Amino acid sequence: MQAILSSPSLLRNALLVDAIATGATGLLMAATASLLAPLLGLHENLIFYAGLLLIPFAGFVYLTANGQPISRKAAMAIVILNALWVIDSIALLASGWIEPTALGYVFVVGQALIGGLFAELQYVGLRRTA
Repeated sequence: MQAILSSPSLLRNALLVDAIATGATGLLMAATASLLAPLLGLHENLIFYAGLLLIPFAGFVYLTANGQPISRKAAMAIVILNALWVIDSIALLASGWIEPTALGYVFVVGQALIGGLFAELQYVGLRRTA
């Protein structure tokens, strides 16, 4: 693990994996919202529009990862947006606006944890490139 965290390409790799995972998740959510809604206990429109929102974000992350050099401002914006996704996911569960199934809780918390992991790795990568 230490070797990964000390890698000079940590930021670029974290951004690339984030872009791929986020893009795939967004496409899956947008394309299968009607199937996911009853399984997750989440509103179909919430799943669909959240998925649509993730697609351009994934594109932005991918373009940032491929910058030569990587834009520090863009990378920090991605860290902040990932952190906001985590906060919003937890706030959604705590709000009472939705009544997710057990699988829905796992889905929302899982996305939040993965978003938090990406934010942390990207932040560490940014600090190492300073």
